[in-house]
Amino acid sequence: MDSQVIVALALSLVGGLSTSLGALLVILSGAPSLKMLGLLQGFAAGLMLSISFFDLAHNAINSIGFLKGNLWFFAGIIFFAVVVTFIPEPQIAPASEGKRKKENGDEGGKDMMKKHRRQVFYSGIVTAIGISLHNLPEGMAVFLGSLKGLRVGLNLAFAIALHNIPEGVAVALPVYFATQSKWEAFKLATLSGFAEPLGVVVVGV
Repeated sequence: MDSQVIVALALSLVGGLSTSLGALLVILSGAPSLKMLGLLQGFAAGLMLSISFFDLAHNAINSIGFLKGNLWFFAGIIFFAVVVTFIPEPQIAPASEGKRKKENGDEGGKDMMKKHRRQVFYSGIVTAIGISLHNLPEGMAVFLGSLKGLRVGLNLAFAIALHNIPEGVAVALPVYFATQSKWEAFKLATLSGFAEPLGVVVVGV
């Protein structure tokens, strides 16, 4: 394997594994309450939207022009909307009987909480898939940046690593809330980050 590919792969691994760091922040903080879930998801969404509009979309428009930049922007939206339609609603294991009794006073409450947990879990899976698709071209960008020089690749990998942390939070948070499993939350966030080195492999190998 070419040395440039190895360097790019290493840099993309650092960036990709930053999603794991975001997941660790979630699971080390303890299971979030419903209110905290909403607050942190809103914060993560705002952070990622600001990155999309003020960084990615801005750079795309500067690189290929206003019309093409916007066409590709909306093409990405449509593509992901199509992808989401093929994602089945997940089934999650019920909480322990004692915990359910504590959280819900009646059968109606149990059913409502179970439905809500399933919806939250679904949002976590959708987020993980979206971030995986988003990370794939990031890996390609790291590879292409590394071809221009190690400094360019390092700067790019560092910037990507920083914004991958809230992405890890956005994936792990709903999964942890819904499943109460630290491992499931960490695993899904980490897997979404591995799309980044995969992007290097696709372009560089």
